[in-house]
Amino acid sequence: MLNLWTFMFLCFLHLSSFNVVLGGVRDSLVSENPFTPKASVIRYWNKEIRREITKTHFLLSKISPLTAVDSASFSKLAAQNDLASHLPSFCSSAKLFCFPDLSPSLEKHPRDERFAVYSNMNFSNYGTDRLAGVDSFKNYSEDSNIVVDSFHRYSRDSNGHKEQFANYASEGNVVDQNFHSYAASATGGSGNFNNYNREVNNPNLRFSSYGDDSNGHGQTFTRYTENANAGNGQSFSSYGKNGNGVPNDFSSYGKGANVIGSGFSGYGEAANGANDSFTSYGFDSNAPQNTFKSYGDGGNAAVNTFSSYRDQSNVGDDSFQSYAKNSNGEKVDFSNYGQSFNEGTDKFTGYGQGAVGQSIGFKIYGRNSTFKDYAKKEGIVFGRYNNGSSSETAQVKGGSSAVNKWVEPGKFFREKLLKRGTVMPMPDIKDKMPVRSFLPRTIVSKLPFSSSKIGELKRIFHAGDNSTLETVMLDALKECERAPSPGETKRCVGSAEDMIDFATSVLGRNVEVRTTENVKGSKQNIKIGSVKGINGGKVTKSVSCHQSLYPYLLYYCHSVPEVRVYEADILDPKSLEKINHGVAICHLDTSSWSSNHGAFLALGSGPGRIEVCHWIFENDMTWTISDS
Repeated sequence: MLNLWTFMFLCFLHLSSFNVVLGGVRDSLVSENPFTPKASVIRYWNKEIRREITKTHFLLSKISPLTAVDSASFSKLAAQNDLASHLPSFCSSAKLFCFPDLSPSLEKHPRDERFAVYSNMNFSNYGTDRLAGVDSFKNYSEDSNIVVDSFHRYSRDSNGHKEQFANYASEGNVVDQNFHSYAASATGGSGNFNNYNREVNNPNLRFSSYGDDSNGHGQTFTRYTENANAGNGQSFSSYGKNGNGVPNDFSSYGKGANVIGSGFSGYGEAANGANDSFTSYGFDSNAPQNTFKSYGDGGNAAVNTFSSYRDQSNVGDDSFQSYAKNSNGEKVDFSNYGQSFNEGTDKFTGYGQGAVGQSIGFKIYGRNSTFKDYAKKEGIVFGRYNNGSSSETAQVKGGSSAVNKWVEPGKFFREKLLKRGTVMPMPDIKDKMPVRSFLPRTIVSKLPFSSSKIGELKRIFHAGDNSTLETVMLDALKECERAPSPGETKRCVGSAEDMIDFATSVLGRNVEVRTTENVKGSKQNIKIGSVKGINGGKVTKSVSCHQSLYPYLLYYCHSVPEVRVYEADILDPKSLEKINHGVAICHLDTSSWSSNHGAFLALGSGPGRIEVCHWIFENDMTWTISDS
């Protein structure tokens, strides 16, 4: 009797000589090895869903490209808990999102260098004891998908040496950079980060023991992570510790960014004569979160200036814990701080505690702040402290236009606009995530999927401690483990079979899945052509599936009750040519939505008072009961 491996070999040997009919795929006989992940999904669909899947269905483009042999091989490795030793080939063959493994660079650079068009490098012990000169990183890792760079013990013990990072990793997608023991014990010189990580997606930048014990080695961060999107942000741990006369300037840091966090822990601790300036830090950004913990603790004669910090931002949260604690002669000036147009929070705990000779001024400071064990201290002056309402501040900043600035035009709209002839803006519906594929169920079922198993997942996917990949996996797992909202049924799926199971468990077997056809019309005005209401335009329920960033293609699927779903031809408003076929969903019950939801910022009103519609973005999808 033939065993499975022998049978599979014979299938491959004679593949060209026969056609396999896969469950009656419409319109053609498909030449397909019956053991590929794609063939398996086609059979599963046709078994579980009443309508046969077409050979051009968009869902099939997301199926694993693994061959039958590779699928069986990697499934066996997963069962043996040995995928980690074959990760590069697994990621490449299965089209996954994996970070490259960096090894120390063995290149020798005895002179000043200009690093251009480099990417994914590990600079270890680079520039040690360098005397004067300049190293320039220009257009480094520019416009890359995954940027992983490590600077370990870079420029240590140097004298008068300068480092310039210009246009570094701009417009990258998923950036992970680590500066460890950078410029430690350096004397003189400077580091300049200009246009660093501009317009990146998911930045995770770590400065650990950066400039420790240095003497007069200043750093300038200009246009740092400007217009960046949704990242773990920047971590400054033990930055400038025990430094002497170290000036640091943060100008236009995080300007225009969306949901970016920065953490300053042990920054400038026990430093002498530090001079830090935060100008336009987090300016015009959305929901920035910044934490200053033990910042300047035990420092001597430091000067810190926060000017136009988080000005004109939408909400945001800042925490100053043990800031300037036990310092001597610390001078801190908050000018035009936290003037966000929508209410944020600022918390000062143990700020200046045990300090001697401090001078702390708050001039034109924002609202909704907590000063614990702080406001009664000497040497603290409050001038024009704004404690007005959110609406008052919004009027100062320009009224409704300020409130709407972080909600892209056309992202949310009313149902009445879905009629022929309407001209309306369409948001950017392009998928910003790295391209990935589902894993076959035979593999994904053997991988851990729990935040409690993050250690094992880090080992499998080669994710370092506190790395971007670790954060990405934890964020996705925690969202999947979050308790469902009232009336919601949810499930995270990493295979097409699991998605089919969830959709049919909610809606039954007579279902269809839809998505917007392409991204044409994004970020421009469109004209609505013919419109069709799914299920005759009646109130129905659907299962919507949204991508989560994870090494393999992962969807967060959830039931959405009380909706109407529409298909609409999308036309160019000038030529009237059809450019897209869109799918839109209208949520009729918004009573459980937050009052700060972007839909209400854009449309006005509040929870439960209006319906809210939006397009289905690229690579997202919605399942409904079939019309036929």
